Amino acid sequence: MPTIDLQTVNWSDGHDPVAGRSGSRSIGKFGTAARAIVGVALLYLGVVGLPPINLLPWWQVLIGLLGAPAMVTLVQLARLAFTRDRLDQTGIVALVINFVVFVALVIFEPTRGATLVFLGSAMLFAAARGAGGCEIVAVSNWLLRRDDQIGCPLFWPVDAYEARAQSQ
Repeated sequence: MPTIDLQTVNWSDGHDPVAGRSGSRSIGKFGTAARAIVGVALLYLGVVGLPPINLLPWWQVLIGLLGAPAMVTLVQLARLAFTRDRLDQTGIVALVINFVVFVALVIFEPTRGATLVFLGSAMLFAAARGAGGCEIVAVSNWLLRRDDQIGCPLFWPVDAYEARAQSQ
């Protein structure tokens, strides 16, 4: 089985427009605001829930804040043991798979809170960092200095609009 030497690996795949450039943002004001608003809403729904208020247990909050980003990072590290190529799964199949997994995790009550905390915190992280693309991999992309993408269309219309407006 291939191994990865964490001391000598060149983390960056050369695609991340934000990594290594302080003050650089790949999203504009609307993309940042949209991610921040949705992130706060998802965090609230994850921790507090809908009425009647039922606070999420502390260990599920930790799973959402630390466990899920760690798991995504470990999956990316495992993938890097086999290929250094940029992951760019943004087609309709990846989008459908991502949506089905999201719905399954949110419908299933034991995973709902941690999933919403993970997604909300990832959106806030992406907004603070100014990173576009899929929020699911925002933390792991930052840690690994990559720009891997999977099918996440939620903020694509806002980002596309801002990119067109900026280029004119």
